[in-house]
Amino acid sequence: MGGSIMTITSTALLCLGLCLGHRTQMHAETLLKPIIWAEPSSVVTHGRPVSIWCQGSQKARQYYLYQEGVREPSRSEFPLGPGDKVKFSILHMTDHLAGSYHCSYRSRKSWSVPSETLDLVVTGMFNRPTLSALPSPVVTSGDSVTLQCGSQQGFDRFILCDERGEHNPGRLNSQRQADGWSQVLSTVGPVSPGHRWAYRCYGYFSTSPYVWSSSSDILELLISGAPIPVTPSVQTQDPTSGPQLPDYTVENLIRLGLSGLILVVLGLLLFEA
Repeated sequence: MGGSIMTITSTALLCLGLCLGHRTQMHAETLLKPIIWAEPSSVVTHGRPVSIWCQGSQKARQYYLYQEGVREPSRSEFPLGPGDKVKFSILHMTDHLAGSYHCSYRSRKSWSVPSETLDLVVTGMFNRPTLSALPSPVVTSGDSVTLQCGSQQGFDRFILCDERGEHNPGRLNSQRQADGWSQVLSTVGPVSPGHRWAYRCYGYFSTSPYVWSSSSDILELLISGAPIPVTPSVQTQDPTSGPQLPDYTVENLIRLGLSGLILVVLGLLLFEA
């Protein structure tokens, strides 16, 4: 009887130790959530190169890149040397490579959770839209202005971007006209002379949200009432002293000298004659 109790107790302790050891091992293998980003930008001109980076942990043995809608990983890379990140290179950006991506990695015993998603956009697939300011790009400081982005290609979505990454209205539904012209109107402001107010816009179709047109020309708002910076090399004058005329003294002396020399030469010629 006593032996049976000892056997049961030993078995229970062994199971408890195995369970605790397994839990400790699983806790030790908890991996950091990877980070994903694109260089030089996630908005890429058609045909240009781009790199997608995935950063995880020093424990990573292999990294995997997944494109939304594709079950199998589109690419996999091994970290080179002691490092916690890899680079997935795209040499020529196309519309087929545009989309939403995430990455993950595996260690010797487990897998990481997926990263956040990265939206990779290709531009230059359609003609550029036009961007204008209504009623004028000259805006009084403290006022607002309406930006109009439009195209004859009938886009049902537009992207309006602030060049500084601030005051960005983002994705906007377009208004379709009877003649096929589509446009969006967006109000920005109140404007201030504190920074550069410059914008560009793109058009795209909702069926292909990662395939954009070429960029519009950059529209920069001119803030009236803002102080005009004075270049350090420009000297200010006293307004009470009146206008300062150029000094022609040296030029006049040179002219008089040349005139005198000519008269002497003419005199010598007359004397010889």
